[in-house]
This record gives sequence, C-alpha cells and structure tokens, in this order.
Amino acid sequence: MVTVFHTADWHIGQNFHGYDRKDEHLLFFDWLKRQVKELCPDVLLVAGDVFDSPNPSAESQKIYYGFLHGITAENPGLQIIIIAGNHDSAARLEAPSPLLEEMNITVKGVIKRRQDGEIDCADLLIPVVKNGETVAWCVAVPFLRQGDYPPAESYVNGIELMYEALYAELEKVRTPAQSVIVTGHLQAKGAHLSGKDSSERIIIGGLECVSADVFANRDIAYVALGHLHRCQTVAGYGHIQYAGSPLPMSFAEKNYEQGINFVKIDRNRVETVERINFLPPAGLLSIPFEPKPPDEVLNEIGKLPNGEITVHSPYLEIKVLLTGPEPSIRYHIEEALKGKAVKLACTVSHRLDSDDSISKTMEYDDLKETDPVEIAQIAFRNQYNEEMPENLKKLLTDVIQQLTVDN
Repeated sequence: MVTVFHTADWHIGQNFHGYDRKDEHLLFFDWLKRQVKELCPDVLLVAGDVFDSPNPSAESQKIYYGFLHGITAENPGLQIIIIAGNHDSAARLEAPSPLLEEMNITVKGVIKRRQDGEIDCADLLIPVVKNGETVAWCVAVPFLRQGDYPPAESYVNGIELMYEALYAELEKVRTPAQSVIVTGHLQAKGAHLSGKDSSERIIIGGLECVSADVFANRDIAYVALGHLHRCQTVAGYGHIQYAGSPLPMSFAEKNYEQGINFVKIDRNRVETVERINFLPPAGLLSIPFEPKPPDEVLNEIGKLPNGEITVHSPYLEIKVLLTGPEPSIRYHIEEALKGKAVKLACTVSHRLDSDDSISKTMEYDDLKETDPVEIAQIAFRNQYNEEMPENLKKLLTDVIQQLTVDN
C-alpha cells in the first residue's frame, strides 16, 4: 500500500487585487502539516506552480522553505516530490536540490539532456521508497516548454511523445509489483474550467489540451495533475485527477472547492481517492448578486458586518449598474465601506445598453479575463461590420499559442 497527498497550484506570493496573501498561505501550510501528521502519507506530491512568479520574493521563498523544513523535521519518513509549473522558474526551483535531497525532497523542473543530446528520461523517474524498499515509481514531469520534448509537429504531439519515451524508460527499471504514479502540469482535454478565469494561463482555443489517452488504459495507478485550479477528475477517469488550488486565485473561482487529494494505492490500482477540504481563511464575496444602480449598491454595503479587517475578512467584489457617467461612484463606495470587515478587491461597472440589456464595461481587470481572440473578433466586427474570417482567426490563435508556450 502506498499513500499519497496530492496538492498543486500553491501560487505562493500571489498579490490578490493589491492584497498580500502571506498569512493565508501560512494558515494553509499549518493545516497541511496537521493533515500529514494525522494521516501519515508516504508521499507528498506537489504538481506545480509552487510560486506565483518565476522570480519570487525573499518572503515567498522563506515561507516555502520554512514549510519544507518544518514538515520534514516533524515527519522524517515523508518523501516529497515537487514539479515546476508554468508560473515557476524551473532552474530556480531546482537550484537547492543538493540540500533538499538530504531531507528526502526531490524537485524536477529542468529537462536534462545526455551527452548525445537526447532527453535524459531516467532523470524524471523517481523511486518511491517505503521501509527501504522501492514500492512505486513516480514519473515526475514538470510543465514542458518548447524544446523540452522530442521533435514533434505540435506542442501537444511533443508532450505525447515525451510521455511515451518516459513510459518506455520506466519499463527498464520497474518490476510488476511496483505501482506507477505520473505527474503533469498541463491542461487535459475533458477537464472543466471557468471561461473567465484569467489566473489559469490557458493557451487560447484549447490547442494546448492534452488527450486523456496519454494516461488512460495504461499500467498507471494514479495521475496527479496541476495547472487547473478546480479539483476534478478528467474525462471520467477516476485515477486522473486535478487537486486544485488551496486558495481561490480569482473571483471566477469563487465556488471552487479547495483542498488536497488523499490517495491510497494498492498493487498499482487506486483503492480510494479521498478529498480533504480546506476552508480558505478569506472567502470571496460578490455584491449585489446581479448588477444594481449605485443607490441600491450602497444600501447593500450598509448591511455588511462592521469590524476590523483581518486575515479572515472576505475579499469583496462590487457590481454596479450605471446608466451614465458616475465619476464619484468609487469614492462613495469606499466611504460606505469604512468600518466594514471586508477587503475591497474590485468594482466592476456594468452599463445598460439601448435595448435595456446589461453589458459589462471593458476595464483593465475585464481585459485580463477576456480571451484575446474574442477581443480581436469584437474589434474586427466593429471595424468591418462582419465576422472575422476563420483563416485570420486561426492565424491569430496560432501566434498567441506560440507566444504562450515560449513564455
């Protein structure tokens, strides 16, 4: 029996609408340490996006390494496997490996090459050791950038070839009695996400989507994925799972379930996948439920609880309906919020069109959450009074895909 804690997408150092989330992350790590102490998993597996930025602050790194030191000191038998995500710097994350390995922590981010120039697949195969015996193998695949995978016709095809090469390498060292765990930081076809979730950097048009066939119907016990912030199974396969993020990263994730997966594997088959929920200290609150005129918005603000702002105070999104210019609305909202135990994150303005339908004002935050192709289509439609041709749409999508993969 092998037991695994699967977590992902910590995004340490995230700045949420101007608010530092340090204390929220510290509370999550305290909670995670308690879960490890109570349930004693064999492996803690982190499926990418440890940090929110490839150049994390000193404070963010202190939180991360302080957690690793504390949890390994309290649980000397715990094995930790960490992969880099698209928000991480692969080289920076791997740099302390000589020290971390002394604490039974393995970090994989950089795809190494052998002297002959071929990918060193063996470097990504991590033995899972229990009581001195290798009971399983972890195929630890970080986020793959262009050049990380074998020559291929497309990004998706390159990822597929990479996993095939790793499976072939695994067969050289694995025995039938040993279980197989596979990681990935990618968007799997069949997974669900909010269409307005700008915090999940998805290549536009779904061209990055990797088929579940890469993992399904193979001799694999469990697939631990990161990148999408909603916990979920993929394409109906119970052993292919996203753990989701421990904290919501945008208001689009307001109704997501935060936590980790506790996985029990026996004889290369998942026995159970138990969801352990974590209640984020600061929730997300949107008022009103539907956009309303300023006077009604101010009335709803007045009903909010009074008190001091703490780590447990919710982040607030205000949706206001405007029928004309309201240059002082922000001031009136901030005045009404004085003394309220909430953290104002953003004010989203909506306008009433001539046909009495509500349209959202395209502000900076809106642009960050909008598909660039959709913006281009709107601009094309306004300019030429017709829909953008499919060949032009595909060309734009290909350019965005290439830029996103390169970055």
